[in-house]
Amino acid sequence: MGEFVHLHLHTEWSLLDGAIRIKDLVNRLLDYQLPGCAITDHGTLYGIIHFYKALKEAGLKPIIGCEFYVAENSRFDKKVAKRGEAGHHLVLLAKDEVGYKNLIKLASKAYLEGFYYRPRIDKELLVKHHEGLIALSACLEGEIPKLILFNQIDKAIEVAKWYKDLFKEDFYLEVQRNGLSEQEVCNQKILEIAEKLKIKCVATADCHYLDKEDALAHEVLLCIQTGHKLSDPDRFKFNTDMLYLASAEDMAKRFQDLPSEVLTNSLEVFEKVNLELKTGEVLFPKAKVPEGETAESYFSKKAREGLEKRLSELEETGQLAAEKEVYRQRLEEELEVIIEKGYASYFLIVCDFIEWARSKGIPVGPGRGSAAGALTSYALGITNLDPIRWGLLFERFLNKERPSLPDIDVDFCKERRDEVIEYVAQTYGREYIAKIATFGQLKARQVVRDVGRVLGFKPKEIDPIAKMISPGIDVSLEKELERPEFQELMQKNEEIKKLFTLAKKLEGLPRHASQHAAGVIISGKPIIETAPLMKVEENEIVVQFDMKACEAVGLIKFDFLGLKTLTIIDKTLKLIKKYEGIDLDLNRIPLDDPKTFELLRAGETDGVFQLESQGMKDLLRRLKPSDFNDLIAVLALYRPGPLEGGLVDQYIETKHGRRKPEYLHPLLEPILKETYGVIVYQEQVMQIAQVMAGYTLGEADLLRRAIGKKEKELMESLKEEFVKRSVDRGIPEDIAQKVFDLIEKFADYGFNKSHSAAYALVAYQTAYLKAHYPVYFMASILTYEVDKREEVSKYISVANEMGIPILPPDINLSDVGFTVEQGAIRVGLQAVKNVGEEAVNEIINKRPYSSFWDFCNKVDTKKVNRKTIEALIKAGAFDSLDQNRAKLMHNLPSILSVTTQTKFSSLFGQATLLNPSTSYTLEEVPEWDLETKLAFEKESLGFYLSDHPVKRLRRFIEVFTPYNLENLSQVEDGAQVVLLGLISEIKLKQTKNGDKMAILTIEDEFSSERALVFPNLYKQNFSVMSEGSILWFRVAVDRDEDSLTLLVEDLAPFNDFRFFKEGVVNVCVPHTLANRQFLEFLKTFVTKEETNTFPFRLQITYPDAIVNFEINGDKLLLSQENISLLFDNFPQIKLVFTES
Repeated sequence: MGEFVHLHLHTEWSLLDGAIRIKDLVNRLLDYQLPGCAITDHGTLYGIIHFYKALKEAGLKPIIGCEFYVAENSRFDKKVAKRGEAGHHLVLLAKDEVGYKNLIKLASKAYLEGFYYRPRIDKELLVKHHEGLIALSACLEGEIPKLILFNQIDKAIEVAKWYKDLFKEDFYLEVQRNGLSEQEVCNQKILEIAEKLKIKCVATADCHYLDKEDALAHEVLLCIQTGHKLSDPDRFKFNTDMLYLASAEDMAKRFQDLPSEVLTNSLEVFEKVNLELKTGEVLFPKAKVPEGETAESYFSKKAREGLEKRLSELEETGQLAAEKEVYRQRLEEELEVIIEKGYASYFLIVCDFIEWARSKGIPVGPGRGSAAGALTSYALGITNLDPIRWGLLFERFLNKERPSLPDIDVDFCKERRDEVIEYVAQTYGREYIAKIATFGQLKARQVVRDVGRVLGFKPKEIDPIAKMISPGIDVSLEKELERPEFQELMQKNEEIKKLFTLAKKLEGLPRHASQHAAGVIISGKPIIETAPLMKVEENEIVVQFDMKACEAVGLIKFDFLGLKTLTIIDKTLKLIKKYEGIDLDLNRIPLDDPKTFELLRAGETDGVFQLESQGMKDLLRRLKPSDFNDLIAVLALYRPGPLEGGLVDQYIETKHGRRKPEYLHPLLEPILKETYGVIVYQEQVMQIAQVMAGYTLGEADLLRRAIGKKEKELMESLKEEFVKRSVDRGIPEDIAQKVFDLIEKFADYGFNKSHSAAYALVAYQTAYLKAHYPVYFMASILTYEVDKREEVSKYISVANEMGIPILPPDINLSDVGFTVEQGAIRVGLQAVKNVGEEAVNEIINKRPYSSFWDFCNKVDTKKVNRKTIEALIKAGAFDSLDQNRAKLMHNLPSILSVTTQTKFSSLFGQATLLNPSTSYTLEEVPEWDLETKLAFEKESLGFYLSDHPVKRLRRFIEVFTPYNLENLSQVEDGAQVVLLGLISEIKLKQTKNGDKMAILTIEDEFSSERALVFPNLYKQNFSVMSEGSILWFRVAVDRDEDSLTLLVEDLAPFNDFRFFKEGVVNVCVPHTLANRQFLEFLKTFVTKEETNTFPFRLQITYPDAIVNFEINGDKLLLSQENISLLFDNFPQIKLVFTES
């Protein structure tokens, strides 16, 4: 072992800059026989806990540090020109616990007070928080090296003296050997300054990547960070390949011409560090309890009282699933475990903020995750699902054997979730509360796209390659590249081989920091004493650690999730109360309602929680759920594993009697009967281990987790123990082995039943509302989605299909949101563009209006200006006063002129000679034609209301293509289809070559999608593309995980039938219609002309046969008008175009 330790090193947590994975670092330190090293990521402490734990577990010594940015003047000075000038670099290492706490304070203040391009500290902070820290002068970006390079030697000496005076013997001047000429200039002067001021020098390598061969991959990483290509001459780069993790021997060679102390001083620093972090100790937050109570006593008391209340309710409604004593006994068993684990305060805090939310009318979900399996959660009102009735296990949530503590996740109304978090901050103290960081990664597809861009691949070249990679978060390039198609690709093309080689090196590195969607830390002491803080989106205070790091230092996470469905349910219940006078309690609705299950079996689940996708609708139609257990199973089964593994088919076939359930042993039947012999839930795995091998449910939970790891040696020992324990209980060995194999097979597929049951309840409640109160339910969805035009358009289409009329906004009748009117839905004023909250309130407050003049005269035109009134006219809001929208728009300027003068006169007590409201007559003008009217509706509402231009053509379209923008969701990736759509938006984009391409939003009456028109096609067709134009599109469907894009291969105007030249129109006629009258009528559309005509065949359908008549020479003249005439006179016929 050489006499050297790395003190300046950037891990993967120097985002898009450091490329050293901590796992690889540990292995390399062991290979090099180095005793440990420091972590000094840029400006943050993101990775310190992962680093600390990994080195400790390997028997190495971790040094916690950071390369800070130090502002030129004050950290509050925000006047630098660009981020490169945001601050000087300075390496600080924590010597002891005091230093560690100061490091955390500095890292926090760098973000909270000094952030400008980069998180920055300043010398004022260093003076306050330098104790326990070792300082190194850093790389060429350090203050002293910069001054040297600017030939300000006296200033460099002055600065070095300042640091020495502050840090005393804990300040070191860094020397590096990285092949840069500027570095050699610096080294010489640094040695002179060190000699002059008696400051020790230390050698460092400023490591950014593991091996010298990784230098190119690191350059690519920097390009990803800065948005450059490798070919860009002015890109940010290091101009050296020597920033790798060198061995002690390598470092000795680099510095052989300098005094050996520069190397041995690194060991001196190493020995100075004596820091032991407390990991694994839980910092439980302190619940508010009444005087004379402890958290444990108050928790037990509340839980017992809550259970008795629940038992009374269950008894009253006839829903007790067992004897009361069974409930009480289970509660006592749970309380014992919860208190033993120190979890009482946690439960009380969750109970407290849920009770507060309900008291303020904030909707709270019935539960989610494994906490729904705890009877204690049900007793305290944290969840609303009886775990005994639905066979949910407490041990899936918490047990004595479980080493880590679980979370209790709570869903709140999305619009009011932040109120609950604010209550928690006020109640428990802001310094005890923070959100959690989460880090996006360079996943397989993403890294291939990023590296491809850096290497100069065009999007159309890189996209097909990226899409060859399997979707999913756990996909690895290493595994993917073993596939034959990738092997062939790399053998044929060196550039693609280089792409994958580089992408593999960077895959999995953290890409960016953001805020966890729901996680909130509530700590037992101020968070800044335990973890560094930062600000991210919307100035939220966030811990610089991810979830695992927070857990390691004892910080407990509470999940506050915003669920839009709860908001929609709440709005629906309020509408039911308003219009029907019914106080509907969803906790008391029957869970076997026939009408609800009829809706579910029909797959009519648009707007129903978790059941909206086309795939889910298809599953519901196939499975035909008949009870609540089926619905729980549906939510668990609709995932890739069960779908691909055949479990769904087995469940359906067995449920409908087409297959017998299979049980390997009679002990399994009571556990698997409700899922027809299929292991669907993780809880079933636990119960099987319990009844077969005598495991406690806690042991069974550990077994379930261990099986999920899929480690071969571990699996063998687990199987051996399971079989032995089963045999000891009288189970035949071969059966025990088969059962374990079954458990192992289903471990990947098994889902948490507690979560599935809780969410099945929300799904059922929304389905119940849709089945029994469809108008109120759809109105609530539309109100919630009012700002999302595509969603509004979709749900208006759904409402129409349900037979619910949609009424235009009305100046006298509309409320803010969508409302209900005699079985119809009235569009709210909020839905009209350019009508803000102030205008809506003014309009509602000044009602009623007897005429358009009356409206203009009453409202304050500073709040409801001309632009707002124009939007209301276009939306049809004045139709009840005057249906001629064109007339109102024409007369508006003159009316506003007169009403303004009238108001002005009234203000100064002047009377006018005439009463304008009776004497003013609106000038008559012709009404807008339907196309203009619809275009203005679309402009003002974002959707068509009176009609949809494409809907009017649907009968015509369906002759030529079965596809629309909704059923594209069922089309395979890469498939080519023809469809008709309306262009609602055009965005032009310039490619790297300077060519223009178009990004279109195309829509029909069902949905809308994004479509790309590439440069060549755009150049040929730009004249026919305009917003509002209806075109035929030949597209390739480009599906990428959850998103869908249409790649336009050709397009044509609506009246251009060139896509349908090669084919024939089948006129399908029931035999009962094949008479002279029909044939004579059809004959009127037959011609020998070529324009807009089609070859056709007559198909006469009989009950047991189809007779085709080929028509030679004659063609069918098809136009929208002709097709309408045919269908209007003979609705039983079908016209279908087929390609020849």
